[in-house]
Amino acid sequence: MSLFVINRYLGDENDNNGSTSESRSKALLAKLQEQARARQQQNSSIAEEEKHELSAKGGSTSKKRKKQQNDQDAAEKVHKKQRKEVNQASNEPDCEDLSAKAHTAERSLSGKKKKKKDTKTENDEPESSDSGAVLESVLAEGKSKQQRGAVVEEKEESDSEEREEDDEDESDEDESTEETKEQTEQSAENSEKSPSQSGFTILGGFEKKTVQKVQMVLPQWLAQPDIVQRDINKNLVPIRDVPGICPRLLKKLESNGIQNFFPVQAEVIPAILESASHGLLVGRGGYRPRDICVSAPTGSGKTLAFVIPVIQALSKRVVREIRALVVLPTKELAQQVCKVFCSYAEGTSLKVVMVAGQKSFAAEQTSLLETSGGRTRSLADIVVATPGRLVDHINKTPDFSLRHLRFLIIDEADRMIDSMHQSWLSQVVKAVYAPGCGSDGTSIFRRTEPGPITAASLFQPQMPLQKLLFSATLTQNPEKLQQLGLHQPRLFSSTHSRPTATASSTTDVPSQPQEKFNFPQGLTEYYVPCTLSKKPLLILHFILRLKFSPVLCFTNSREAAHRLFLLVQLFGGVRVAEFSSRLSPGERKKTLKEFEQGKIQLLISTDAAARGIDIKGVKCVVNYDAPQFIRTYIHRVGRTARAGKAGLAFTFLLGVQEKNFLQMVRDAGSPGIQRQIVKPENLTGMELDYQQTLLKLEDVIKEERAKKRI
Repeated sequence: MSLFVINRYLGDENDNNGSTSESRSKALLAKLQEQARARQQQNSSIAEEEKHELSAKGGSTSKKRKKQQNDQDAAEKVHKKQRKEVNQASNEPDCEDLSAKAHTAERSLSGKKKKKKDTKTENDEPESSDSGAVLESVLAEGKSKQQRGAVVEEKEESDSEEREEDDEDESDEDESTEETKEQTEQSAENSEKSPSQSGFTILGGFEKKTVQKVQMVLPQWLAQPDIVQRDINKNLVPIRDVPGICPRLLKKLESNGIQNFFPVQAEVIPAILESASHGLLVGRGGYRPRDICVSAPTGSGKTLAFVIPVIQALSKRVVREIRALVVLPTKELAQQVCKVFCSYAEGTSLKVVMVAGQKSFAAEQTSLLETSGGRTRSLADIVVATPGRLVDHINKTPDFSLRHLRFLIIDEADRMIDSMHQSWLSQVVKAVYAPGCGSDGTSIFRRTEPGPITAASLFQPQMPLQKLLFSATLTQNPEKLQQLGLHQPRLFSSTHSRPTATASSTTDVPSQPQEKFNFPQGLTEYYVPCTLSKKPLLILHFILRLKFSPVLCFTNSREAAHRLFLLVQLFGGVRVAEFSSRLSPGERKKTLKEFEQGKIQLLISTDAAARGIDIKGVKCVVNYDAPQFIRTYIHRVGRTARAGKAGLAFTFLLGVQEKNFLQMVRDAGSPGIQRQIVKPENLTGMELDYQQTLLKLEDVIKEERAKKRI
């Protein structure tokens, strides 16, 4: 039966020709075995060649390996194609076909055995057994060939996979190195590009680059001020050429010997009068005049610039209320401004009151308010005050009212901003808009804090509040000026320059920006290199040998001022006085008066006299202690060379102070500070008396300390 299946498979259906069939099957098996051996030898030779080629070409580049892999794939395709052509030419199946067909023959043999079981003779049994053995040998041989072919194919696949993995690893390494190089080149190109071109910031660059300096951007009113001419003598304006001033004030100015206005006065007075002309006391509903800021050198006439327009604007008032408030940092400055107001208010019904601690608190209350018939009325139209005393009256004086205030004038504004920690301005504004007798809805004097302009805010008219700021060193820092709550401010300035940095823009850490300021036009500046022990001798040399008189000398503390005063007084030959907080207000007033009259040659002062005080006749200013801040220096030297006159300023500098001080002064816009050398031989004649004076000074200081303890 098995021979029939095999013969049927080989194309011979004759079951009787057994010997021929058996010989054909043996020939077929032998041929299959030879083909399997040939394929095995061919696969092993291909594997050896591939290994040899891999070992020989192991160090080649990724491109060559890819080419070899492509060649190998093509060779394998050619081999497969050749094997298929051999199989088709011999009409013989490969191992897989042979196993499948043998399995089919076995099923057919088992089916025919059942049909011919009864017809078979005993002689047929050996044939069946022989044919079964042949079938088993065919199947076994086919299976062995199939297994060998599978092993060869698995080996080829594993070798090809290893080659592919090696090629992929090496190609990945090459590609990664190439990508790394490309990324490095790209990052270098991107680092050269600006952020606006690339759109991204490349991190990790350590090369030194030029850092662009950040420029200060100021608001328009600070960046584009109304320019005031610096040269006073060349830009005088006749008082009758300034529009808006009433005839009475013109006569008063002429009687005081003023024929011309200084440049800052000619610019600021018309601006304030124009803002007041729209509404003298009660403006249009919702109307607010622009606030005014003035930055001009010391001695340029800033006080008269606000006294004249305020007097003229308030001269038409009917009911006496506090309508102008002037706030100043020191008592002496308040006294000086009050004196100017009283001079030009003479002949009018306006009343000027000063509350700066010169009198007792009760006396000041009496001068501010009067009570009659159970009602309290104001006795002041204009109040000149210091911040501390003003806050005391707001909180402690009954019926003290600022609800009718029209002008708020802040003199020495930069120092007043620095004292904002006392919150005096917020308390003043709160008192201005405090509810009172006129706060009901029917009163035309109802006053509310300004807000957005709406139809409702325009319906009810109310008195505007205008702020006027004056200073020789007005800051350009918008953050500080914001504390003042200015409304559409207008700046008048004789300095039109932005803050500049002392370091160049190429440095990595630029220094702090330095503001530019105006120095008096007639001022000549000097610095004197010296040692600490020679400072007193230099002061004596200036007065006794160089005949400088009067001299205003500044120290950094009241203790230093008192010690120098005692030393010069004990040395003798010099009329000397001190001016500091050690003295009472009356003593300080008397000292200033004697100094102006020429009775005192040397006035030793702290910075109490440096702010705004107009001391007549000062020809020389000496900085015995070098100031630490440029504003302090400007206000000190501003006590001379006032109103276009000439003046000298000397600063004693130690060796460690010289570099920083000179840089600070130059950066502030000084026209030039000169070096003045005092030879040691010029001081030798006074050294013996000076040593004896030091011994006396030690005894005097001990006596003063003993008195304090008692």
